[in-house]
Amino acid sequence: QVQLVESGGGSVQAGGSLRLSCAASYSGYRRRFCMGWFRQVAGKEREGVAAIDDDGDTSYADSVKGRFTISQDSTKTIVYLQMNSLNPEDTAMYYCAAQAGGVIIPLQPSAYTYWGQGTQVTVSS
Repeated sequence: QVQLVESGGGSVQAGGSLRLSCAASYSGYRRRFCMGWFRQVAGKEREGVAAIDDDGDTSYADSVKGRFTISQDSTKTIVYLQMNSLNPEDTAMYYCAAQAGGVIIPLQPSAYTYWGQGTQVTVSS
């Protein structure tokens, strides 16, 4: 079992930055995981933002490339999403997700088993 808790959301003006954190706790032996960030606007489908595997390989949605950076701490229990140059289209509930596996998992919500409760990001123009 994996428990995920997001933090760091808030309100920011366009052009600003936020850093989201996802604290992961594991029961039993920790296997290799791919960690992902997703976002969802009410009434729309959840979309993938970025992912990182145990080896530090990353993938990003085209809409955030060059602006967002996913990283993890040395213990691999905290995953960060540094978001720069935010714009109103980035406004959404942001979710952390995890899936067992040693390689990058595609940024599709159905591919991830474990989810956090989400943290709201609001970008005003």
